[in-house]
Amino acid sequence: MAVSPPFYYLLMPLHTLLPLAPDALLGLWHLTELPTDLLALVPQREQYAPLQPPGRDENRTLQWLAGRALAHTVLRELTPAPTLLRNDANGCPFFEQLPDFAVSLSHSGEWAAAVVARRGRVGTDVELIRAKAQMLAPRFLSETERADAGADEAKNSLYWSAKETLYKLHSRRGLVFKEQIQLNPFGLREAGVLTGHLLTENFRSQHQIHYQRLAADYVLTYCFEPDAPTHLH
Repeated sequence: MAVSPPFYYLLMPLHTLLPLAPDALLGLWHLTELPTDLLALVPQREQYAPLQPPGRDENRTLQWLAGRALAHTVLRELTPAPTLLRNDANGCPFFEQLPDFAVSLSHSGEWAAAVVARRGRVGTDVELIRAKAQMLAPRFLSETERADAGADEAKNSLYWSAKETLYKLHSRRGLVFKEQIQLNPFGLREAGVLTGHLLTENFRSQHQIHYQRLAADYVLTYCFEPDAPTHLH
């Protein structure tokens, strides 16, 4: 089993930068800023301002801005090229002027995560560990997965997070989590690798999802496949 390189802890506002490969990085942002502070950290902020989520939900705005600030912070480690982060018809983020680059974003509570790569396909998800994942388990876990997760809130949350990462890796809407995204049973540790499967009508694939407990109350999952095509079909 491949072992991920250690996390490198940096000064705020970027909390963590993890090299996944020479041309791929994972970044973590610990949200402590106000929306106005985050907007100041986003390049081309005049173009981003009208793209902010509508409404007055400050947490939603904060997480949206953190995702863009983090994505650009990680991107600068790979290229100085200016670009705008947008979402395609499936809701997947992409760099408008860098079509070959791959990017995935996630946020939950006080954390935001981003994976950026020069090529291939990426996915990431961060989740707050909570009882809600166990309550929703009948809707997104198979019988085998439910038996493996049991009443463990952390394990149920990790199952959900890993399935979200595979969903983003697939980059298509409409997958049924319970039937089309499946994970092999696993023993929960502080960090490890899960084996997941995407099962569509005409395509089946196997994937390795890395995970880590983040602080005491969160789980983080991510996947980088450098030689994969842009989309799975």
